[in-house]
Amino acid sequence: MPLRLGSRPFFPPYSYGQPAMVDIQPILVGPDFRIRPLVAADRDNLYIAARDPLIWEQHPARNRHQRNVFDGYFSALVAAGGALAFEERPGGRIVGCSRYYEAPNAPGEWSVGFTFIERRLWGGAANMALKTLMLDHLFITEPRVWFHIGKDNIRSQKGTGKLGAVADGRCHADLLGAGNAEAFLTFRLDAAAWASVSGR
Repeated sequence: MPLRLGSRPFFPPYSYGQPAMVDIQPILVGPDFRIRPLVAADRDNLYIAARDPLIWEQHPARNRHQRNVFDGYFSALVAAGGALAFEERPGGRIVGCSRYYEAPNAPGEWSVGFTFIERRLWGGAANMALKTLMLDHLFITEPRVWFHIGKDNIRSQKGTGKLGAVADGRCHADLLGAGNAEAFLTFRLDAAAWASVSGR
């Protein structure tokens, strides 16, 4: 049976511990973007955003721009829970996605990951705008948020550092619950550090 958060059902993901009650399928709206639950019908539109090979050049799955690889990833992402679509406003074009999931290195705490956006949005305000929506939502109840990043993904490591996160060791985990454990660097973002960066 699902738990309830207001009128919305809450299905905990595969669990390492007992995470706090957090709505991992919210609808979050900012001036330029809307974040909503990713659904199976988004497959083709998300692939349009994901098919650029340069998006994945530093990622452990460098071939994710290939349709057959993407399809397997998309199915696992939706099945795992907590996946979110990024829509541009106005218009509703899907420009990327992300996911809330329980931190394997910190049972009962939450992570943000599996994030990508179209390359035309790199280097501007988009990443901060999207992460602000996602992080502000978690920090309503959570004291910290975790990130798990591949060792060769320097771009994501630097971007996470700009949010105020600090390196906090390594972990080896199956983040999608799909039977494929990988090694990651872990980064921790405390609420106070985020407040300093975001001006909250």
